[in-house]
Amino acid sequence: MSWIIAEAYDIFSASNQTVRTNTLTFLFDKKIYTKWGAFSEARRWRLRIQFRDLNETVNAFQRKFVNEVRRCDEMERRLRYIEAEVKKDGVSIPDCLELPKAPNPREIIDLEAHLEKTEGDIKELSESAINLKSNFLELTELRHVLDKTRAFFSEQDEANGSTMENRALIPDDVPNTSTIAGRLGFVAGVINRERVPAFERMLWRISRGNVFLRQAEIETPLEDPSTRNQMHKTVFAAFFQGEQLKTRIKKVCAGFHASLYTCPNTKSERIELQNGLRTRLEDLNLVLNQTQDHRQRVLTSVAKELQNWSVMVRKMKAIYHTLNLFNMDVTKKCLIGECWLPVKDRDVVQQALSDGSSASGSSIPSFLNIINTVEDPPTFNRTNKFTRGFQNLIDSYGVASYREVNPALYTLISFPFLFAIMFGDAGHGAVLLSFALYMVLWEKKLQAKKIDSEIWNIFFAGRYIILLMGIFSIYTGIVYNDVFSKSFNIFQSGWAITYNESTALHHEDLTLDPKVSFLGSPYALGVDPVWQLAENKIIFLNSYKMKLSIIFGVIHMTFGVCLSVANHIHFGNYSNIFLVFLPQFIFLVFLFLWLVVMMFLKWVLYGVNYETAYGSSCAPSVLILFINMMLFKHTEPPTNCLEFMFESQSQLQSGLVFTALLCIPIMLFGKPIYIKCTKKADKPQTNGRNGDINQGMELQPEVLEEQKATAHDSHEEHSSEMSEILIHQGIHTIEYVLSTVSHTASYLRLWALSLAHAQLSEVLWNMVLRMGLNAEGYTGVIMIYFLFIFWAACTIAILVMMEGLSAFLHTLRLHWVEFMSKFYAGLGYPFQPFSFKTMLETDDTPES
Repeated sequence: MSWIIAEAYDIFSASNQTVRTNTLTFLFDKKIYTKWGAFSEARRWRLRIQFRDLNETVNAFQRKFVNEVRRCDEMERRLRYIEAEVKKDGVSIPDCLELPKAPNPREIIDLEAHLEKTEGDIKELSESAINLKSNFLELTELRHVLDKTRAFFSEQDEANGSTMENRALIPDDVPNTSTIAGRLGFVAGVINRERVPAFERMLWRISRGNVFLRQAEIETPLEDPSTRNQMHKTVFAAFFQGEQLKTRIKKVCAGFHASLYTCPNTKSERIELQNGLRTRLEDLNLVLNQTQDHRQRVLTSVAKELQNWSVMVRKMKAIYHTLNLFNMDVTKKCLIGECWLPVKDRDVVQQALSDGSSASGSSIPSFLNIINTVEDPPTFNRTNKFTRGFQNLIDSYGVASYREVNPALYTLISFPFLFAIMFGDAGHGAVLLSFALYMVLWEKKLQAKKIDSEIWNIFFAGRYIILLMGIFSIYTGIVYNDVFSKSFNIFQSGWAITYNESTALHHEDLTLDPKVSFLGSPYALGVDPVWQLAENKIIFLNSYKMKLSIIFGVIHMTFGVCLSVANHIHFGNYSNIFLVFLPQFIFLVFLFLWLVVMMFLKWVLYGVNYETAYGSSCAPSVLILFINMMLFKHTEPPTNCLEFMFESQSQLQSGLVFTALLCIPIMLFGKPIYIKCTKKADKPQTNGRNGDINQGMELQPEVLEEQKATAHDSHEEHSSEMSEILIHQGIHTIEYVLSTVSHTASYLRLWALSLAHAQLSEVLWNMVLRMGLNAEGYTGVIMIYFLFIFWAACTIAILVMMEGLSAFLHTLRLHWVEFMSKFYAGLGYPFQPFSFKTMLETDDTPES
């Protein structure tokens, strides 16, 4: 069984559907996990198995393989120490070209011994290097002390000459203290540069100004032997008089972690000491170089295998963690485990168990047994690199219940399409498409780089979402005829200017009459480019995009309500089809889909070439008609115009409203009444009276009272359940009725963001790039160069990134709230199969 765990891989197929899973029991010999290595090299199974914990009541420290897990933890600690030492010396750690297989117990014992020996060798080398560097640091500081203090004594040496040497007293017993002229002494040493001001103030305070301090900075930074950090230090010499003051100065030096060194009081002794120091430093430096070379060779050889060792230990630790989920049988020779796995993978798992048993040489074959359970299985949606991003969007809202309709399949198209309606610009869509193509075409190289940026990883995970958003944005940009706020006249405009040349040149504002100026054939694809020059462009696009947003919104919500039928059929809630789905569907269709139908009727029935009653001037407002329909009102139409679009529209609309209103009490009381009628009455309990109706009263009066109390409690409990059902159904009914209005209005964000995006793009063009285009001469060339850079930067930063992110979030809200709330509960839990790939990727992710 451990072989199966060791070689399980989480590789999904291309189909995106929930796969039925069952609980299965594994029975296998515990010797199996000793010989899976050779077989795993010959064949690798794509196993998807989620093991269940059969020892939930057992303490983590009392499980079977807790000692093995501790050993793996100790090996991981040693690997972390070795890795830290390798990185400290700047040795590169090569990546694994091929991940090693999980080791068997014998190999793990050898690896443990090897890691222990390697850790000991590196620790010994580190301690030796630290000791040598500490000695080197002390000698280096002493050399700097002698060099710097030579300037302090040079004047006095020249003045006194050899007389000073004859009059010098013998140094004190303390080696780091010297006396001059019999009574004046000094202390020399080295201190960190940042501590010098505080050190100087403290000496001044303890001596009341009777200490003369000389200092000189060491230009070359020194290296800390333990941390290898650079230290900036200063040489000081403190001159004083008296033994008491000397003791105080030494205590202050100890408090500030200053290093004190012996400084001879004669010139000849200082020169002799310097010569000896130079020789010792050269010898010590040679030893240090040889030690460092040996350490580099050891760490380089270790670094080559470090990644392999780490993977092997993590795999083995994961195996023992999984084995701790199993039960030991009564003979203590076999382990029993339970797991979830897709039905389609049952044969693969069975074959893997058989091959693993034969490869391990076990005398007891491993077998698989299906268990029938009432527990809700986990949800497993098969995805690939294209559909995984869309599935993650859905799972962020909530994981689907088992066998519930998965919205990700429909989101593949609806999400980028609704985004493109708000982001409709072919130029900006091309920028998105270029960025997505870069991530898609070079995805293997980008994955190999293992970039740690969280923002980049989010973009890269959704590269196929961005790809579709770019493609759909180019399409909607062509429909809107909007490319960086400009329009193209590819198919020749459907409007013609009927004014003469002088009138067109001398009048800034002219009106085109649809009866005369329109040529009869509309623009072949998208919005006619003549609207780019019209003063009422915003008014026209407002009406056009607002109606589009209502049409797509109602269709989207209606489709979501229809998807709930599949859930009702699968879960066996057939009553919900008649008591929940049909009333909701009729309410939505009879009111808001009728609003969409009226829009199309208005576009078809009215025009400039029709009769007076159906002329463009007599076209009624769809919004006014809808409001009057809901309020049962009438509005007087203009002269020679009709209030309604066709005969009997008023009666039809009244019937639609009445039918929709009748659906509300059905949604409110239908399901509770059905539950009450279908709920079986509890059978009366008997107490063995053997047909004597008085026996219970005479012989067991307390039992009879208990029966009455139980019946009363059961009645109260039933009443409480019905009240909860009524309240619950009432909340859902009110929520649905109100949400049909609010959700329909919410889809108007498609219109609002599309208009805002187009206007912002136009403002950026007119206020930035047009300044350079209008300039003439050499000045215009220079201006257009810099203004284009500024315009391009603002376009990418504001219109593509900020506006794109805004449209993305609004599209996400439309799917999560307006669409998925109609049929999707998302109360399941995900299928998380055992996978070394996932485990290693999770461990490699840096902690935030």
